[in-house]
Amino acid sequence: MTHAHDHHDHGHDGHDHHHGGHGHSHVPANFGKAFAIGVGLNVAFVLIEVIYGLSSNSVSLLADAGHNLSDALGLCVAWAAVILAKRKPSARFTYGLGGSSILAALFNAVFLLVVVGGLSWEAIGRMFNPQPVAGVTVMVVAACGIAINGFCAWLFSSGGSDLNVRGAFMHMAADALVSVGVVVGALVILMTGWHWVDPIMSLAINLVIVLGTWSLLTGSINMTLNGVPAGIDTDKVRAFLSELPGVASVHDLHIWSLSTTETALSCHLVTPAGHPGDEILAEAAKGLQQRFGIGHATLQQEIARCTLENTAHFHI
Repeated sequence: MTHAHDHHDHGHDGHDHHHGGHGHSHVPANFGKAFAIGVGLNVAFVLIEVIYGLSSNSVSLLADAGHNLSDALGLCVAWAAVILAKRKPSARFTYGLGGSSILAALFNAVFLLVVVGGLSWEAIGRMFNPQPVAGVTVMVVAACGIAINGFCAWLFSSGGSDLNVRGAFMHMAADALVSVGVVVGALVILMTGWHWVDPIMSLAINLVIVLGTWSLLTGSINMTLNGVPAGIDTDKVRAFLSELPGVASVHDLHIWSLSTTETALSCHLVTPAGHPGDEILAEAAKGLQQRFGIGHATLQQEIARCTLENTAHFHI
């Protein structure tokens, strides 16, 4: 369909929309079951760890429960993003509902940091006043965590080409390693009677959570504020567009996240010789997708700055 519009009065005249293959990170349908199993197992295990963590008086087990809760929430966010990304745009939400995954990620990060703060406060108090810990109970529960998280990691091990699935795999694999740390700590307590090892392990686990959550927090804030997504170099994008045939300069370049998996771009291309042709603009949109992962590109052409403009919107 074709229409162009004057940039100043928005009168519609000619406008090119070219639709190619979608370059979004969509999780294949067969991973829906993996997400459901992963979330279910992690939520159930969190409840078990909380119950036995309280009964065994182990803050390291409670910290591990917090870590597993973080990954259960992370799986929910990734799963929700997949589901919402399939919702068609509406008159009110013209980009669809993919942006809700950004809000969910931000909530996830803030919630986890608050939980970790409370657990760390308790662990620091116990360092100065160690309390008996049921080491055998802690070991058994943490060993179950190794098995559960190892199985969940296996569920997502074949989805390395998808960012959401790869992230789920990394979270589950990291959880299994954290549970190994809890087992080691419980073993040390059983062999030495050093009950202060439990709060030390708790603080170590909390540090792992903070390090993992900090990037989630900063990344989600960056997306919320329409910042350029991590991994995209604005100068390289500008250089790529400037090298297009007939393009003299590029201005008003904006790059932002539509969701945790989709990126959009809009810019003005100054082409003194006239419209470069639909084929050139289509190739530009394809290049933006392949080189930078930008799937929504709006390229607005100008004969000269502040004059009549033609707009071409390419959705790859």
